[in-house]
Formats: sequence, C-alpha cells, structure tokens
Amino acid sequence: MAEVNHAAVDDPLAAEAGRLARERAWTLATAESCTGGLVAHRLTGVSGSSAYVLGGVVAYANAAKVALLGVCEADLAAVGAVSETVACQMAEGARRAFGADVGLGITGIMGPDGGTLEKPVGLVYIAGVTPERSEVRRFVRGEGDRAGRTRSSSEEALRLLVDLMRR
Repeated sequence: MAEVNHAAVDDPLAAEAGRLARERAWTLATAESCTGGLVAHRLTGVSGSSAYVLGGVVAYANAAKVALLGVCEADLAAVGAVSETVACQMAEGARRAFGADVGLGITGIMGPDGGTLEKPVGLVYIAGVTPERSEVRRFVRGEGDRAGRTRSSSEEALRLLVDLMRR
C-alpha cells in the first residue's frame, strides 16, 4: 500500500511550494509579521521540508524588523510597517539572514483594530524574492475575523511563492 503524504492532501499549496523548491534545488526563508509564523508553519508541515526550509522570523514589532531583518528605520517612519517597501525589505532580509535562495515577506493589518482609511483592516503586502525575480502583491481582505484574514493571507503568500517558483 502506498504511503500518503497527508500534507499534500491537507495543504496543497505548501506541498506544491515544496515540490518546486526541491525541483529547483532552492532553499526558502520567511519573514512574517501579520501571519505570526503561519506561513512557515504550513511550509514545515510538509514531510521532508527540512531539505528546503532554512528558517523563518516572526518580526511583529518594528524594532524586530530592523534588528533581525535589516528593515530601514527611515522607511518605517516614512511609509509604515504595512507597505510595499517594508514587505520587500522583509523578504530580502529573510533571504540574507538565512542564506536562502528565496525570501518571502508578509506584513499587514489583521484587525479588528488598527485600520485607517488609508490602510484598512485586512490590508496585506506580500513580497517574494528568488534568484531570478521579485514580486509584490497587495490585497485587502476586510471580510471575516482576524483568524480568517490571517489564514487567507498565508494562502496568498504561498500562492505568490508557488507562482514565483513556477516561472
């Protein structure tokens, strides 16, 4: 009887990211704020992920973003933690900190508090950097609760990762 990889069944995006990382012989690192480590948790839930996941940082506080990921304090002051600029710096910082081929950064506002007209609850920026390209995605998921927004944000992060590695 064939062994079933339950992660592939339970979390197809994480399993696909793992398959692509193995295929390309790429290593991965994450830098998460609003998802609190959920992306790394999902990636490491795949059997054999130690072959390609080097590590992750949960940098919730701005001071942690600066100290651990090298995010620029001036950029945090100018554009805020929830921005394209900071998401990109987080992805690059994760890549650099772990010596990975691919870095993924995610920052956002999960709510229910903390939103403004300019930056509403559910606003998320995700950045991915590979040896070949980089991409940033912005989306707003205002519906649902904090847990639902966190889950959908991790889903979008894995989708970006898979898309970047497929190209």
